[in-house]
Amino acid sequence: MLVKSADRLVHAAVTLSEAWAVPKVVIGATVVSLGTTTPEAAVSVLAAVRGNPGLALGNAVGSVICDTGLILGLCCLLGQLPLEHSILRRQGRVQLASGILLVLACFPWTAPQSVFTQGGQLPQPIGIVFLILLLIYLRQSVLWASREKKSFPLDELEDRQDASLVLILTKLLGAITLVIGSSHILVATAVETADRFHVPESVIAATIVAFGTSLPELVTAITAVRRKHGDLAIGNVIGADILNVLFVAGAAASVTSGGLEAQPHFFTLLFPAMLGILVTFRLGIYYSGKTFRRSFGLLLLLFYLLATVLSYGQSL
Repeated sequence: MLVKSADRLVHAAVTLSEAWAVPKVVIGATVVSLGTTTPEAAVSVLAAVRGNPGLALGNAVGSVICDTGLILGLCCLLGQLPLEHSILRRQGRVQLASGILLVLACFPWTAPQSVFTQGGQLPQPIGIVFLILLLIYLRQSVLWASREKKSFPLDELEDRQDASLVLILTKLLGAITLVIGSSHILVATAVETADRFHVPESVIAATIVAFGTSLPELVTAITAVRRKHGDLAIGNVIGADILNVLFVAGAAASVTSGGLEAQPHFFTLLFPAMLGILVTFRLGIYYSGKTFRRSFGLLLLLFYLLATVLSYGQSL
């Protein structure tokens, strides 16, 4: 239900956005990624409200690792991913800056010596700041898109000829409702799994839950690559990474007075893995030509698998 409802949400959002006639990589980085990160946001907010802050933050960080490592890595292996360097460099800088900002916001600046023993925290005020930055990013994305308008073939428009605005908005609302409902079930299942196997909730969140809530990005990206729209897949991953920090972590932190707890293993493994994979992606853009190489996709996949194995190794 989570995957299908997110898929319908994206379908309706793309139907609205393609009328703007902007590059597919821009659509992927804004409207599509906003739709596919809704599951992460719903899961993390519900987890935070229920008193599981480790699950909320772990889901956000793990989703960045999963999106960039697993999803983009698979897409590189499955087909050609064309690069629009000017757009990707701009969006990539925001992507990396968001990851760095999250680590700096969680760092215990008042007691830095305790970072590897007691961890840190993402405070509620910083979560609100993240949401403000999200609005600024979305507004700026609209301005960038308005400067890069281009025509789309009619066969790329999804049901625009017979889809009224009211019908599209109704589909969006229904899909969001299903996303929240299925996310509610997923949170309860993840917490129960963590209890039964004595694995920290944040580790479960950064692996199993992050993969589950990243399935919409995975399905969207693979479908885009198979239909020869690899630039949409890249844009979706970049936008999802940015929104996982500003939208997912920001929303979850802002609804709890105590903020989100970043346990020590965030600083020993999860944060380094997140920043490492984001830097690797930036280097891939810099050193690639017109398309990503398959060897680069294999490197991202290995990075993701290593981070996952080490996450469970630390919890045993």
